[in-house]
Amino acid sequence: MGFSGIDLLAVVAAVAVVGAVVAVPWIRSSRASRVTLCTDHLRQIAQAVSLYAEDHRKTLPGPVAGQGGDFWWWYKEQIRPYLAPKNDRAGQDSLFVCPDDRGYSDPAPFCRTPRFNFSSYVFNGVILPGMPNIAGWQQGSLVEPGRTLLVMEWAAHAPLSWHRSRTGLRNAPFYKDAECVVAFADGHAGLIPIYYDGYNAAYTRDPIPGYGYRFSGN
Repeated sequence: MGFSGIDLLAVVAAVAVVGAVVAVPWIRSSRASRVTLCTDHLRQIAQAVSLYAEDHRKTLPGPVAGQGGDFWWWYKEQIRPYLAPKNDRAGQDSLFVCPDDRGYSDPAPFCRTPRFNFSSYVFNGVILPGMPNIAGWQQGSLVEPGRTLLVMEWAAHAPLSWHRSRTGLRNAPFYKDAECVVAFADGHAGLIPIYYDGYNAAYTRDPIPGYGYRFSGN
């Protein structure tokens, strides 16, 4: 006995349902693994920053005369000797790739763009007038190193989220409580919500009470 048209439709529908049931956990698992990888990258970068400071009188990276590009991207060159493996530049650079980096204004992700020093991650060192930052600070002068941002996904500057986006693949608008992976001055890293007041980019101010991070060191 052959299949009727109705039977065939029923089989197709059943296969689609099973496929969806299987796919959803896989998608969630894949997203979680990318967040884990990103968190591990930032933890290793934070460790390299700490090692750099140890060799420079407990001083965090700061602007260097003659260094090309904006310091918050080019800090990468200062900490490069403290990254492992030291003799593998490609291996080092892979640490600066967020697997969900989709860029912002440029057509390519930040980690594939030379003007962003091929990195998804920025240092808390926006040294524009009035901006809170810890560029060149003494480690011991940070009041709350467990809450002070050290390095982070660029998305935390906006804020928007690359991992749990409320805007899909769009990079606008910015929104409150976008979840981003960050590393703190005490070395720990994780996915946290970032405050947005509806007008100013996140990096321009410390958040209101209730958030577990700050850009300023005092």
